[in-house]
Amino acid sequence: MLELDSLTKRYGDTVALDGLSFQVAPGQILGFVGPNGAGKTTTMRIVIGVLEPDSGSVRWDGEPIDPVRRRRIGYMPEERGLYPKMRVADQLTYLAELHGLDAKRAAAQTSAWVERLGLAERAGDRVEELSLGNQQRAQLGAALVHEPELLVLDEPFSGLDPIGVDVLSEVLVAEARERGVPVVFSSHQLELVDRLCDAVAIIRGGRLVTAGTVEELKREHSGRRWRLELAGSDGFDPGLSGVTALGDWTYELSDGVNPQDLLDAGRRAGEVVRFGPEVPALADLFREVVEG
Repeated sequence: MLELDSLTKRYGDTVALDGLSFQVAPGQILGFVGPNGAGKTTTMRIVIGVLEPDSGSVRWDGEPIDPVRRRRIGYMPEERGLYPKMRVADQLTYLAELHGLDAKRAAAQTSAWVERLGLAERAGDRVEELSLGNQQRAQLGAALVHEPELLVLDEPFSGLDPIGVDVLSEVLVAEARERGVPVVFSSHQLELVDRLCDAVAIIRGGRLVTAGTVEELKREHSGRRWRLELAGSDGFDPGLSGVTALGDWTYELSDGVNPQDLLDAGRRAGEVVRFGPEVPALADLFREVVEG
């Protein structure tokens, strides 16, 4: 398990992180999201040891992350971090060996990952000769080639076409489900976070706003909105105090209004075909907690 405990970081008068804490369990995919400048990249750099926090700690399986453990992390920066004139396969093999794999295993891992990531035909090309999308695939290969026990990925879907997104999504799910690797990645593509992640941590201004499983957070922030659909009708006015029709069969209930009263009003008006809380999309939840 990856544990971040009360991380703080300042740059002069600017507070980048302010007591940030969250956990990522084995086999869990956590989406780390927040507006630009919220502190996501700073957090990831602290996890991998590029930056030191002013206070707080990062633990992996209950122990501080030392240089030996750090070699077992797969990290993908938002900025391209590969040697542009080095050939793709040579680079992945070299990086695998730097992380402790012997030459034979490093070569085998390189071969497997360039094939899996759709780079087999470009393995002999220099990185600078690749499209931005293929550079992103190569960057992902560099994070995976040494069989990491933890994945920390900063905007990994940036620049990928839909096929690339599908490939990366399958890889992340497989690493988490089949190998039990904790995965934390940041992304502004909230529909992907919604689809892929087991849990989400949302930060704003260096502080954790909310965290939990995707389903828990959706239920928690569904608020007082309920969906009531009637057969053969385009909508109706329940005529209840404290109930506001929002359109598309969605109704907002004021505090103190029992949802059962809305259901009873619907039954009096016709045949109820659907009734339940209106669960927000992750993008709507994000706007609510960040702007609220």
